[in-house]
Amino acid sequence: MRSVSVLGATGSIGESAFDLLMRAGGPGAYRTVALTGAANVARLAQMAIALRAEIAVTALPEKLPELRAALAGSGIEAAAGPEAIAEAASRPADWTLSAIIGAAGLPPGVEVLKRGGTLALANKESLVAAGRLVMGLAQANRATILPVDSEHSAIFQSLQAENLECVEAVTITASGGAFRDWPLERLARATVAEASSHPNWAMGQRITIDSASMFNKALEVIETHEFFGIDVNRIRVLVHPQSIIHAMVSHRDGGSIAHLGAPDMRHAIGYALNWPQRQPLPVPALDLAALGSLTFFAPDEIRWPALRLARDVILAGGAAGAVLNAAKEQALDDFIAGRIGFMDMAPAVERALTDASREEGFGQSPADLATVLEWDGLARRLAASKAGAA
Repeated sequence: MRSVSVLGATGSIGESAFDLLMRAGGPGAYRTVALTGAANVARLAQMAIALRAEIAVTALPEKLPELRAALAGSGIEAAAGPEAIAEAASRPADWTLSAIIGAAGLPPGVEVLKRGGTLALANKESLVAAGRLVMGLAQANRATILPVDSEHSAIFQSLQAENLECVEAVTITASGGAFRDWPLERLARATVAEASSHPNWAMGQRITIDSASMFNKALEVIETHEFFGIDVNRIRVLVHPQSIIHAMVSHRDGGSIAHLGAPDMRHAIGYALNWPQRQPLPVPALDLAALGSLTFFAPDEIRWPALRLARDVILAGGAAGAVLNAAKEQALDDFIAGRIGFMDMAPAVERALTDASREEGFGQSPADLATVLEWDGLARRLAASKAGAA
C-alpha cells in the first residue's frame, strides 16, 4: 500500500487531493502519514480521521488545543507550528503533495527532498525563491519532483519522450483573471472583493488575486525556467480566457503539442498521484463541439507588469527570485489590508528588487535554506517600507 502525505490539506489544492484519495478508497487504498493545515483545524481533523492519518499538524500553535480536542479518541497525533510541519514532511512517505501557499512551503518541501522522496509540487514559490537549491537537492538525494501546477503538469506531459533540444518555445496560458476585460483606468480602484473572484477556477483568495495581477503567471514563468531549464527567451505567455489549453510546446520543425483539459486541478494532481501510470479521474472529458471556439490574445504588460518583472528576475539570477517572491507576498498582504491599491503592488515589488540588488551577495544563488530565508526577510521589509511610504 502506497503511503502519502498532504501538506496544505485544507486549501483548494489539498481539498482536491483529499477528494481523489477518498474516491480511490481512502484508507483502504492509501496509508496517510501526515496532513497539515492552518486555521481550519476542524476540517483538518475531519480529513485526518477520514484518511486515518498518523499525524495532523496546524501551522498555528495557538490552534493546537482545538486540534487535539477535534482528534480526541482517534489515536491520531496532533502537533503545531512550522517546525512540526517540517518534521511531519520528513517522515517517510512514498508521495508527498506540497500545497502550502507561499514561502512557508519551502522548508517542508526541502525535508521531502532531503529524504529522497517524491514531491508533487504545487508550491510554485519553492522553485521561484530557491530553484537551483531545490533542483540540486532533488538530484543529490535522487528525489523526484512532479509538477502539479496545471501549466507545468501540461508541459511535463507534453515533453514525454521529447528531446528538449528540439523545443523552440514553451507557451503557458493565463485566464487573465478577474480584470482581463476591465479598462485600465478602472484598475487603480479595484477592491479586494473584486480581485478575489475568478471567472474559471475555484481557488483561495491569495492565488485568485495573484491571477488578477498576473503575479501567479510571473511566478510560473520563473518556475518553467527553473524546472525545465528553458531559456527565458523561449518562454511565452498567452491569455486564453477559457482555460482549456494549459500549455503548449512548440518544436523547431514548426509543429506544436498542446495539452487540453477542463479547468479542474484534479487532473494535474491525479496525474502526479498516479505517475508514471494514468488512472481514470473524476474530471469531465472535453466536448470541443460544445465549446465551439477558443480565443487567445497577447498579454498587455502595462496592465500586467508582473510579467516583465519575471523576465528581469530570470536574467538577474542570484537571489532575485527569493526577493521577488517575498516582496510579492508582502505587497499582496498590504493590498488585502488596504494599505496600497491594486496597481501599487507591482511597483512596490520592483522597488524592493532594485533596493535588494544593491546588497552584497545579490548576484549569488542562495546555497542553503537559511540564506533563502534571509533574503526573504529582507525583501519583506523592503516591500513593507514601500507600502508605508505610499
